Amino acid sequence: MEIVIKILIGFMALEHLYFLYFEMFAWERIGRKTFRKFPKELFASTKPLAANQGLYNGFLAAGLIWSLFIENPEWSKNVALFFVICVAIAGIYGGKTVSKKIFYVQAIPALITLLLLFL
Repeated sequence: MEIVIKILIGFMALEHLYFLYFEMFAWERIGRKTFRKFPKELFASTKPLAANQGLYNGFLAAGLIWSLFIENPEWSKNVALFFVICVAIAGIYGGKTVSKKIFYVQAIPALITLLLLFL
């Protein structure tokens, strides 16, 4: 079970590193492809906002990665719980306010991981 949890945490960390990349450095290219319902002229003016979001996604990735390297099992689990809960909340909120796809891509893996962490 521990291996599955670590794989899921690693997957979430990689996702958030990708979010960091596209929100901070490729917003006008990848953002347009990802959020097709948004008007194209919106992306240039929202680039600083997206970069700020990307930075926060980087912090989530850093915390998830950090949890994988903590040697003390209790602390590792506690740090993982904190950051996985943050990801789940962000995914639920994003799914409600921006796109249901965010719920599936971000919240579902986090909720599964939370379930496994509590078993």
